[in-house]
Amino acid sequence: MTANGLDKFANLIKQNCTSERRCETAIPGVVLLRADKPMEPVNVIYQPSVCILASGEKRVMMGDAVYVYRPGQYLTVSLDVPVMGQITVASPEIPYLCLRLELNTKIMAEILMAAHENSILSTSRQMGAAIQVSDGDDAMINAATRMLELLETPNDIPMIAPLIEREILYRLLSGPQGLRLQQLAMADSKLNQVSRAIEWIKKNFREPFSVDVLAREANMSASALHQHFKAVTSMSPLQYQKQMRLQEARSLILTHAMDAASAGYHVGYDSPSQFSREYRRMYGAPPRRDVEQLRLSAGAGMIEVA
Repeated sequence: MTANGLDKFANLIKQNCTSERRCETAIPGVVLLRADKPMEPVNVIYQPSVCILASGEKRVMMGDAVYVYRPGQYLTVSLDVPVMGQITVASPEIPYLCLRLELNTKIMAEILMAAHENSILSTSRQMGAAIQVSDGDDAMINAATRMLELLETPNDIPMIAPLIEREILYRLLSGPQGLRLQQLAMADSKLNQVSRAIEWIKKNFREPFSVDVLAREANMSASALHQHFKAVTSMSPLQYQKQMRLQEARSLILTHAMDAASAGYHVGYDSPSQFSREYRRMYGAPPRRDVEQLRLSAGAGMIEVA
């Protein structure tokens, strides 16, 4: 990858995201992220997407797995997963700059069908972690750059942006993560079975559940679900549920001024002491102290652009 190509990509993000924030664009599915200083860790739910980094550095933790990506690299997320993200390298001179594109599984399926008919891509049912990091090449950075150049000619976006989006998705499917990402486009893949289980947990995370019930939703045996769920998310279904509960409770305390006991009860905890204990284990402080620190960090502009 050429330095000039990466610099041009970074400058376009700077021009279209002029302050520290998450910048929506006129291009469907494309968001720009910018930070001018390192950020405190934040817990968020990542959705299927590719994040192409132009400048800075970021650390992402999913379960017990840690991923770091740097300029010229891209991170892909293949299904909804709770993570802790932290921008670790950023400054006013060299800010953290990133383009995020949602992964459109319908387009990916169309690419796979066309590629199979023309014997362009090999196919596989290879499983892999929901998050992976790879080096981008000139073709990937060039396509992302041309996507951002469309912001200068907005009338071209409806016609040309879908073509460039298709190119970027093709680059992903033909790149080092291609065999894993193919699972997104295969309705009967193990990844999509795990995804069905995750959707069920997201809708029912406040209620207790058994792995047997979840396995039926995913159309898998309980042992197979546990194995594949852990392989993809680096956590068990019950650990996933716990992270969902604690993230929701933290949000309720922070944004709705709910007291800890009420927030814990709202997300499914019958015991305030158990909620406080698990909250402290995850966030490093009891609810009240943690939220006070979050408010101080937000006031200082230290909360990450998610």
